[in-house]
Amino acid sequence: MYYVYIIHSVSAERYYIGSAEDWGKRLKRHNGGQVRSTKAYVPWELAHVEEYPDRTEARKRELQLKHFKSGDAFRNLVRARSAPRE
Repeated sequence: MYYVYIIHSVSAERYYIGSAEDWGKRLKRHNGGQVRSTKAYVPWELAHVEEYPDRTEARKRELQLKHFKSGDAFRNLVRARSAPRE
């Protein structure tokens, strides 16, 4: 399974959209400062996650979310905060 995730920077009020096979491990990398595009805005918290059967489908959804990142649909999605429990 692959996941599309949205994380929120607690310190900078920013969002980041990504995809990964293990979103928990990826979030740890973001918070550990190991991702160049997010290290300046640590700490991050999970705002939303979706599950997909393969990498291709996850990537399509990631690009779709990035396309409407500043719109109402994105804000509504993030407000739902539908993160799974570990």
